[in-house]
Amino acid sequence: MAFLQLHTHHLAAGATIDAGADRGAVHVVEGAATVGGRPVAAGETAFLPGGAIGAADDALLLVWTLVTAPAADATLAGPADLDGPRLLRADRVDFPPGGVAYLHTHQGPGVRVLVEGRFAVETGGSRQSIERLGAWYEAGPEPVYAEVVGDGPAAFVRVMVLPASLLGQSSIRYVSDEDRERPKSQRYTVSVDEPLDG
Repeated sequence: MAFLQLHTHHLAAGATIDAGADRGAVHVVEGAATVGGRPVAAGETAFLPGGAIGAADDALLLVWTLVTAPAADATLAGPADLDGPRLLRADRVDFPPGGVAYLHTHQGPGVRVLVEGRFAVETGGSRQSIERLGAWYEAGPEPVYAEVVGDGPAAFVRVMVLPASLLGQSSIRYVSDEDRERPKSQRYTVSVDEPLDG
């Protein structure tokens, strides 16, 4: 069984983390880092091929890794099994004030972290309020409705495990035809779309 886990790291300049053979993604919230030997600035997300993650400056990092068992100190983890070839996608989703993600599903699981504003997520009959740097897991096939809370914009960074056939394509499916046809307020910026198999 595979899991997608998230760790939140505060690193002093010059400090490193060894991801070993675990692949995933790194988002730099504050400061600067090196991932896979390349520099990553604040606000950027990079593919993690395994190996060392270094802090070029004092840094706040979000690190997602694919593992066979989640670590006890993980910020959050969830199952990430899919049949067939897979890809790892990391993207940022921006919403304007009052933005809504109509009831939808995705074609694979993922872990999201709010990096700006306030957000609310409804799934499985419960509503979760998310503050900045709050994390949540979505299994994929379970319908989700989400909306911005308050007067400002909101944005989250997410990492998903998806079928490899979705390379370069959206993973979202709206539950109702009416919502599928409505104008959408969210904007997507994909930073990683990396095949994991083969």
